[in-house]
Amino acid sequence: MYDEDDLAAIREAREEWEAETRDPVRERHGERKDRFATVSNLEVDDLYTPADVADIDYEEDLGFPGEYPYTRGVYPTMYRGRTWTMRQFAGFGTAEETNERFHYLIEHGQTGLSTAFDMPSLMGKDSDDPLSDGEVGKEGVAVDTLRDMEILFDGIDVDEVSTSFTINPSAPVIYAMYVAIADQQGVPREELRGTLQNDMLKEFIAQKEWVVPPAPSLKLVTDTVEFCAAETPKFHPISVSGYHIREAGSTAVQELAFTLADGFAYVEDALERGMDVDTVAPLLSFFFNSHNSIFEEVAKFRAARRIYARVMTEWYDAEAEASTRLKFHTQTAGQSLTAQQPLNNVVRVTIQALAGVLGGTQSLHTNSYDEAFALPGEEAVRVALRTQQIIAEESGAADVIDPLGGSFFVEALTDEVEAEAMAYIEELREMGEGSVRDGILAGIEEGYFHREIQGASYEYQERVEEGEEVVVGVNKYVMDEDTTPDLLHVSEETQDRQLARLESVKEERDDEAVARSLERVREAVESDENVMPALVEAVKAYATMGEIMDVFEEEWGTYREEIGVM
Repeated sequence: MYDEDDLAAIREAREEWEAETRDPVRERHGERKDRFATVSNLEVDDLYTPADVADIDYEEDLGFPGEYPYTRGVYPTMYRGRTWTMRQFAGFGTAEETNERFHYLIEHGQTGLSTAFDMPSLMGKDSDDPLSDGEVGKEGVAVDTLRDMEILFDGIDVDEVSTSFTINPSAPVIYAMYVAIADQQGVPREELRGTLQNDMLKEFIAQKEWVVPPAPSLKLVTDTVEFCAAETPKFHPISVSGYHIREAGSTAVQELAFTLADGFAYVEDALERGMDVDTVAPLLSFFFNSHNSIFEEVAKFRAARRIYARVMTEWYDAEAEASTRLKFHTQTAGQSLTAQQPLNNVVRVTIQALAGVLGGTQSLHTNSYDEAFALPGEEAVRVALRTQQIIAEESGAADVIDPLGGSFFVEALTDEVEAEAMAYIEELREMGEGSVRDGILAGIEEGYFHREIQGASYEYQERVEEGEEVVVGVNKYVMDEDTTPDLLHVSEETQDRQLARLESVKEERDDEAVARSLERVREAVESDENVMPALVEAVKAYATMGEIMDVFEEEWGTYREEIGVM
């Protein structure tokens, strides 16, 4: 972008500035640290100039918003047209309690719903399973049957709201229930909007919520993609989730690389099934973490769009613009929240949310300041939502498209993040002998991802212990007084109420219809056909989550058995 003579002059001028202006001050007063780095430990210089971005080709590397390679944003007007979707995570106790919270959020200006499920639901267990005892409704809403989903969306028109479901091993069952709700409400399936997390590769890489082994898990994911393309084309059947990879301790670069690689793996699996890339790719959505290093996060988001656009075009021959536009949801970093001085978390979340906005996110969840202790209370949720609204309405951050674009520092950091992420993706592709999907499956089997993430996590914690990485209120500016806020408590009666409803459903349903529907699921598994039509039939018969997931375990075995853990 710059003339060589101009660059030479800038380099010479910088050397002169360093010798005559900076170094004398540095020698007299020193600097705060010997070394400055991002949260992910990417070293940063003290000053950036055009010389640091001399290799950038504006049209090829940056371009304009809404145009390839989308570095500056996926839409031509970005937030000047409309702001990002404000999608606060909600779910606890029974369906009634979460439905009440949904209505509360909608009344306070939330523009999309995001559903958290309790651990039994996440793992495909019914509330009356012995393993569920003590966990029902504790970290999300309990959903055993379609009856719970009916209550969850009571008074909410599913054709007027976009709903996200954060669930993985049992995601196809929840998706089937949502389709059934649309059918009940008379909403055409093709109008159903929302997102299913359904990212099983991420589970084997980082979060470790799994039931059946990786290969059949991937098969179920592709079943949902195929069904979605045909039946609910406005619904996203996968949210490829780097969030949990980062929460497990990865760096920003690892989060970006492993997330994009997972997305490419899902594309490859769908292509092998015979689907067209320009049918599959627009159905994908992505989900990233936003941590404290604001410029690193902005660079990560910008690099993500550029890598995705290029790879989808060059590796998979995508032609439709929608196939090369990476759209993503952002959630602020849960692992950054501290129990010490929890009101400090309001500031952390604000910085992280601002990074998501400056980086061009399509939807955003802001964590509540009390989440280091428990599920968020109403006041904390309201503050978290107001944080987004203040950024959107008062800060001016949403008024200019890609406001940090052209920053010598941000552009240089975007290039660095892109190069390091692509090195990881290429390594995985080599592990799979040309297939990213096969490389990921091999990496899961060989423990590659665990080693990479654990190494990064250990290194970060070492820096915190040594004081090189400051965590305000934890290893610096510490206070002894109790600053614990008022917390939300899930009543012990929640489990009793949920068990009573489940028992009632089992008594009222047609057992023969349930048995037929479960046999239909079994036949679909055994014949290797798409299981989604059978799942919709089963949930409409009020088969339980656990009954359906038991069929999968009986037919495919469990991953615990495969790796020798019981």
